[in-house]
Amino acid sequence: MTSMKTILETPATLPPDNSAAGMSSHRSLLRVIVAKFLQNKLAVIGLICLVLIIFSALFAPWLAQHDPNFQNLRLRLAPPSADNWLGTDHLGRDLFSRILFAGRVSLFVGFSAMLGAVTIGTALGAIAGYYGGRVDAVIMRLVDVVISFPNIFLLIALVAIFQPTLDKLIMVFALLSWTGTARLVRGEFLSLKQREFVLAARTLGMSPARIIFSQILPNAMGPIIVAATLAVGAFILAESALSFLGLGVQPPTATWGNMLTSAQGVRIFREAWWYPTFPGLMIFITVLSFNFVGDGLRDALDPKVLER
Repeated sequence: MTSMKTILETPATLPPDNSAAGMSSHRSLLRVIVAKFLQNKLAVIGLICLVLIIFSALFAPWLAQHDPNFQNLRLRLAPPSADNWLGTDHLGRDLFSRILFAGRVSLFVGFSAMLGAVTIGTALGAIAGYYGGRVDAVIMRLVDVVISFPNIFLLIALVAIFQPTLDKLIMVFALLSWTGTARLVRGEFLSLKQREFVLAARTLGMSPARIIFSQILPNAMGPIIVAATLAVGAFILAESALSFLGLGVQPPTATWGNMLTSAQGVRIFREAWWYPTFPGLMIFITVLSFNFVGDGLRDALDPKVLER
């Protein structure tokens, strides 16, 4: 069986009257990828968990029991009950409602930062891999410079300097996290630009921009999709860590990370175990699910696996 890249390249080299055959090969390839993904039970479980988490976040206003910011000091640190399914926090706010709305912010940060980082990394990696030479050298040296900084300390410094707001947090994440994608895309472009369909496109007089975006990039999407999936979980974890330190999204806006900020201490964990447990559990399940899905996509999109 031909490799995934060869199959994906076919539509670019087929004559127009064979477009139906090209579409059929794409559908066949998609079925193979889906079947391979479904064979990974952990990836399927992760996908189900992510669908439920994203659904809960999107429909938080309809699923929440109470106003997430409503304070009832008479119910401070109340245990789980019929009226407060996951208990309350130190200000008497309903934890279930706050977790639902916090998920919207945490997921928004994760997906937005991922889109920014993948966009920057893909653009620079594609330019470096396609043009090579001095352009490649300059971009790769820039990658080395960014990687040389310790990310966690640089994140803390930048967020502290510019004040921790949602848009600035996303911008800092994107600007510091594009290097891995850039290296990955550069490697794919260095390999793909020597293939016959790219040489044929150059012979036909296609512009470099059209070759990059319509010929090479579609064939490099597999690794990019995997990297993007794993990045979302990493950004959610990074936002949670910064929010836990008080440098992320600021209250009263709830995120899973800043919900843990006021739940520190042995006394809180001993007397109100539900307070730190449920936000921490949401972070754990979400990040783990993204990792499971990323691993499943990596296996499903592996050309060596598709050849079997």
